[in-house]
Amino acid sequence: MSTTQSTHSEVSAAGRPDAAPSQGAGSGPATPAPGEKPSAPPRFILYLDGPAYAQTLRQLTLWTHHVLLPVYGREVTSQSPWCSVWWEHPEAVAQLHGLWLAWGDLTGPGSDMTGPAIWHRDYMSSVMVTLRDPQGPFAGCKPGMHRPKEKPVVEAMDPFGPPPPPPPPSPWS
Repeated sequence: MSTTQSTHSEVSAAGRPDAAPSQGAGSGPATPAPGEKPSAPPRFILYLDGPAYAQTLRQLTLWTHHVLLPVYGREVTSQSPWCSVWWEHPEAVAQLHGLWLAWGDLTGPGSDMTGPAIWHRDYMSSVMVTLRDPQGPFAGCKPGMHRPKEKPVVEAMDPFGPPPPPPPPSPWS
């Protein structure tokens, strides 16, 4: 199998969040054998870590690079930024993962014929506007230049938790 065919199969399988990379192009979710449990629905990427996060991010990357951006990736300008290392922006990962989950739900086998229109109306447009906003997660990034974002400062103390214990008495008092 050529590299192009291999990538196409992986993208096709990765096009649906519940599809494993080993499934063939265009196949839906695997039907469990008698006595096996059905696979769990995909989990939101922010709840994953380790190999599960890495595998989900890889599938999201394939979908983003081979499905989303070739069709919906518009020119990059200062008023409509995009970061070439978008996976380094947690907000972008979360937004794109939600978009991908909706894609799988609304455009896969068994979805209603209006699913793609609903995906465009309710999900794709708002996510892309948010990501490409000049004040959004890619603010400060330019083609070929990633700029990490500074996180807002948050007080270490939990304002809703129990009060901290009093300091121990000083031995010099």
